[in-house]
Amino acid sequence: MAISLQKGQKIDLTKTNPGLSKVIVGLGWDTNKYDGGSDFDLDTAAFMLDASGKANNEKHFVFYGNLTSPCGSVNHLGDNLTGDGDGDDEQIVIDLSQVPADVERIAFTVTIYDHETRQQNFGQVSNAFIRIMNEVNGEELIRYDLCEDFSIETALVVGELYRNNGEWKFCAVGSGFSGGLAALCANYGLNAG
Repeated sequence: MAISLQKGQKIDLTKTNPGLSKVIVGLGWDTNKYDGGSDFDLDTAAFMLDASGKANNEKHFVFYGNLTSPCGSVNHLGDNLTGDGDGDDEQIVIDLSQVPADVERIAFTVTIYDHETRQQNFGQVSNAFIRIMNEVNGEELIRYDLCEDFSIETALVVGELYRNNGEWKFCAVGSGFSGGLAALCANYGLNAG
């Protein structure tokens, strides 16, 4: 049975699941009733970060435009343009055993595509979650449901996998940014332009 986390909570992933190497990170959401005339297109991404909390280069930013990290350890399974349906809206597969030693953390984010033109924000999104599953058997290991009310934010850091004494842990972050993808990229040392 999956362990349900609260904002800020940290939990062992590999120590409590010996032999775990490949995981699926699933992110999902629903949009509230909205009559702005445009669909919501939320995009997930993974930022592979060094000890300083920065991405070495744009190739360590895995998203719909760069589906696989240079080392092949992080793979985005594709862009869902509508978010329709139940379950995960987008997934990222990670081979923890292949993540380069200089990558200390992998941050999972969600942004709203073209939020300025469409006048959209996370106040119009509900039931957002992140979950981590064992790729081998599909077992859900960890789940974090975001219950916060994000009213003006257009980008979220949902959670992070991070190394600790040779093991991988997960932290439920749940922090919002205004400024969309550009703000996230700047936070992680990249230029979004």
